[in-house]
This record gives sequence, C-alpha cells and structure tokens, in this order.
Amino acid sequence: MSSRFTALLTLATALLAGCAAQHAKLPDGMQAKVAILETTDIHSNVLSYDYYKLKPDSSLGYERTATLIRRARAEFPNTFLFDSGDTIQGSVLADYQALVKPIACDQELAIYRTMDAIGYDGGTAGNHEFNYGLGFLSQATGMPMNVDGGHSDHCAGPHFPLVLANVDSVRDGKPIFQPWTVVTKTIEANAPDGSKIRVPLKIGIIGFTPPPIMQWDKQNLAGKVTVTGVVEAAQKYLPQLQAQHPDLIVAILHGGLDTSPYTPAMENGGWYLAGVPGIDVLLLGHAHTEFPGPHYAGMKDVDAQRGFVRGVPAVMGGFFGKDLGVIELALDRQQGRWVVDRSQSHSEVRPICVATAGANKAAKPDCVPTDPAIAPLLTQTQAAAIAYVNTPIGESSVRLSSYFADEGNMTALAVVNAAQADYVRRELPRTHPELRDVPVLSSAAAFRTGFGGPDDYTDVAAGPLTLRSAADLYFYPNTLAAVKTDGAGLKAWLEKSAERFNQIDPNKAGEQQLINDKYPGFNFDQIQGGIHYVIDVSRPVGQRITTLAYHGKPVTPEQPFIVVTNNYRASGGGHFPGLGGSNIVLAAPDGTRETLADWLKSKKQIGASDLEATSWQFAPMKTHGPVVFKGASDKLDVARTVGLKNIRLIKDHGDGTAVYEITFPQP
Repeated sequence: MSSRFTALLTLATALLAGCAAQHAKLPDGMQAKVAILETTDIHSNVLSYDYYKLKPDSSLGYERTATLIRRARAEFPNTFLFDSGDTIQGSVLADYQALVKPIACDQELAIYRTMDAIGYDGGTAGNHEFNYGLGFLSQATGMPMNVDGGHSDHCAGPHFPLVLANVDSVRDGKPIFQPWTVVTKTIEANAPDGSKIRVPLKIGIIGFTPPPIMQWDKQNLAGKVTVTGVVEAAQKYLPQLQAQHPDLIVAILHGGLDTSPYTPAMENGGWYLAGVPGIDVLLLGHAHTEFPGPHYAGMKDVDAQRGFVRGVPAVMGGFFGKDLGVIELALDRQQGRWVVDRSQSHSEVRPICVATAGANKAAKPDCVPTDPAIAPLLTQTQAAAIAYVNTPIGESSVRLSSYFADEGNMTALAVVNAAQADYVRRELPRTHPELRDVPVLSSAAAFRTGFGGPDDYTDVAAGPLTLRSAADLYFYPNTLAAVKTDGAGLKAWLEKSAERFNQIDPNKAGEQQLINDKYPGFNFDQIQGGIHYVIDVSRPVGQRITTLAYHGKPVTPEQPFIVVTNNYRASGGGHFPGLGGSNIVLAAPDGTRETLADWLKSKKQIGASDLEATSWQFAPMKTHGPVVFKGASDKLDVARTVGLKNIRLIKDHGDGTAVYEITFPQP
C-alpha cells in the first residue's frame, strides 16, 4: 500500500469520525423541516409533447415537473429528491434510444441527462425498466451486472445512485443493483435557543420493484434473475442499512397500496412495507394515481388526506411528469436522534396543471411553464425520434380510434388482432405442426382510453400510415405470444375482461356509470377470429358472457383454441384465469408493434374489408335510468361513423371531456 494512499485513507477516516462526533453532539430540542420530493412513472416523457399527434401537450412532461422541483427547492431550504421508477421506458423517445438507434456506452439516456440537470439524490427501478432487457438496463443505468446478457462495462448512467433490494442474479445470488445506500446532506436546523445551525442529515434509501416482473418480462428475466417479496427483502437488508446509523430511512417502492392478504408475489405491497419496523418514509409508484388522494380513501390504517400509511409519511407523485410528490417532514431531536413529528408532517401531490374557471365558466388547465434548461439537452434526439415515427408504412381508408372501444368500436383493435393472428397462423405450424388445425383467435385491448386525460386515446386518421400510427395503435413494447386454451378457458378469459363494466340495475331510476374505473382499460381484452359473444352487464362479475359462438356454433367447454396475445398477458399479467405462462405455445422474439408495422407494410392499403367486425355486443336490456360514461369531447361523429347509433352526448364539460349516454339493445 502506497504512503499516499495510506495518508488519504487516514484523512478520510478522520473526517468521517469528525462528522460522526459532530452528529453525536447535536443537542436535543433541535428542530428541522425537510421536504422529500418524489417523481415516479415518468416513462421517459421528457418533453411536453405528443408523438402520436405531433404537437405539444402541456398536460405532461418532465420539463414541467422540473419547474415544480425548482419551486419546491426555493420554498423549502432542506430538500431531498428521489425517483420511484418506470423512468426509462414508455415514450417514442425511449423506444428510439433503446430499439431504433440504441445509445452507445458513452451516451447517457435523454431522461437521465435531464434528471441530472435538475439533480437527484437517488432512485429505484420499476417494472418497465426491464422491458428492454438486462443488457440495455445494465448499460443505461451505468451498472455492470453479473447476469446473462448483462453489460460488464461502466457505461454512462445517471449521476445519482439507483438502489434495488429484491432482484438478484442467478449467477452469484447477489443484487443486480446495490440494495441500499446512504445519502448525506447538510441541512439548516433550529437550535434549542432558536438560532440557525447547519448540521449533517444522513438518509438511508432502499429500493423495491414489483415481484411480478418475472411474469411480465419472463422472456428477459427467466433463468437470469430471481425476485424476492418486498417485505422479505426489507427484512433482509434493513439491518445492514441501520448499521450505518442513518437519521432516516426512506423506502422507495415502485408499487402502490393493497390490503389483500400479503404474498411475496404481491404487485402493490406498499401497505405491508409500511409496517416493517425501521422505515420512516415511504415513496410509492406504479399505480399511475396520486397519494394522498381520494383513490385510497377508506383504506385501513391509511390517511388519504394527510398522506400516511400505517403511520408512515408516504407519497405517490402521479405519472408521465404530471405531478410532483412532496412530503414535508417536521423533525425533532430527541434522545440523540432525529424523530419525525407526525402531527406537524404531511404529504401532498402538486400537479403541473390546475383547472381554473375561465370567462366562459369552462374549466381550463393552467399549467406551469417548462424549465428552459431541459429541451436544449435533447434537441437532436427529439428531432431524430420525430423523423423516425414519420416513416411511411402504408395507407388506410378507415379511421382507427379507441374513443368508444369500451362501447363496441373495435377499429383500432381489429387491425392489431388481424396482424397478430396472421403472424401466428404462419409461424406456429413450424414449431407445433400438431396444432396446425386448431382455430387461432386474437386478443387485444385498447391501451389508451382516456385515463391520462382527453388526449389519451388512439386516433389514426384515414389516409397515410406511418410508424407513428403503429406506435399509437400499439402503445407498449410487448412481444407477441400465443397460448393454448379451450372453450371453458376462453369463456373465463372473457368473463375477466368483462369486469371493465359496473353491474347495471335495470330498475334503478338514477344515473349509473357503465365503466368500472378501478378496472384498467388495458385489461379489457376483446377477442376476434370468428367468435361472437354477448356481455350482459346486468349480471354479476363472472356470469356475464351469456352467448359464446365460433362461426355461428356454440363453443363447447372442451373445444381447443389458440389465442394470440402479448407476453404480459400470457405470463399472468392482469391475473387472468388460466394464464400464468404454462400454456404458452409460441413466444415470439418479435415485438407486437413491429409485427403490426410489418403487416401494414405488406398490406399497403387497408380498408373495412381487411378488418373483422366487432365480435361482441351488449345483451338486450331496458333501463329506467340513464347509463352514462365519460369520454372525449366532440366525438359523437366517430360513434356514428362506426354504427354506434345508441350513443348520445349528455354534457360537454368544456375541458376536452364529455359525458355520453348509451342505450342497450331493446328486449
């Protein structure tokens, strides 16, 4: 060991000892205010831009969240900023940098460049971080991974630590990211005499991703990594973290809240993680909603107004850069340690846009300005991504939209189903000739049905088609998969999908909502391929498919079928009965979006005759009161064009949203 190294080591040890001594001498009675800021589920929406409509969209974008971050830092002298994952995937920009023109080892992802411009103290990995494979994840995060397909070089990654405690390499049994770390900052506190004093604050962070990634990204992860439940991982690593004597421990979970009985495979384990002793603050994500907020009102041991989960301050800051999560912590120095004063602490979610009443009394969004430092960081990448999605691939004489996908307009889904079925009918006999004569059906769901606002719909106009059209029609970078099932399994699949609807009481005089908002649109699978089925929404869940026929003949329980879907669904995503990976007969290496684009190129021109008609209908029912649903404004012509004459406009809110009424076929 060189004398220079020995001297440096001695100096570092002395500095650490001095810091620890200073920390130990802090007097009781001190107080401090610390703001924990959180972003989550940005999904690489760096700019306020809609790549499908090729126009700015002020309702989303990290460049506006950055403005909220700067404002929060000006408001609170003591801040820490963390990210809860689902950061690198989810936009055209992300796909361009991962799939079209992959970044080199010395290039940093656009989203990380912009986050570094703002400055973060740490983060974790969400489930969508694994969508592009471990090799890309390893490279993009600058984290060498000892896994099959991992990157061994120290590539350009974010300038802040990423922690993940519940994903281990099969090769060596070690975490693929560091499971925890400690971040130390100097904060401003109040001494017992009221004077200001600057002191160090050590925050330990530990990260978790949803365990079902082993199902959702099976083709990327099987045999390469193992996943542990979030509670088990916390119990394993918290003693190590506590041994560093941090002042606070922040759990960064890419997951929401669920009070169902705990299992190590639980997708949203935040409620149980909050109950693990030693966790002082909980950051949430994945659910694409806000906490605190009304979605969690009434949940056991949850304060959905002030932002506490089982007594632990918590926050979930929305998605797509629409919000910033803020936890304001009041700290008291007691018995030689910092203690959170829960009575003076609270959480909130700050949106980038707030609805305001205009002169015409209609709600108009008032959005914060963009941070001017962000857009210049990706000028060339943004231009290249836009050029990419404008690549021509064909033409359509049909408008393909999801505005009324829940009510029977399958134009946007029919083109996906046609492309998927065509692929499997060609490829499956090569590997499974014994299945050559089994009927092939295809399942697709409308990914964009207004959840993210009035512009969050697929809408491909009749005319030229581009790669942008394919990306709009198929939003996620899934791969294609086919499963073998039977008539009973097919019916169970459709029953699960039909949970999208509330149970309607025909005798109720008041207004009833058609759509069950707690059941996401991306789980409303609509299946085509010669089948026809009827959904009776007056019946309870599990008893709604009253007719199921294949080419006009009733489907029998034992009748065999091949159903084409995506890797997420085939591997158990959405908890559909009979789907857990065991009955997959084809796991294609090709992305569904790319398969769709290739099919459109091969067709050159598509019209109504290329698309199968809607395969289902609502059961006849006469209701005493109106049945309504929320949708986008000024779209009644879309319903009329596709033959949905049973829909009428009830109210236009003036903010891009509207309420429509639907009448069912009459008995």
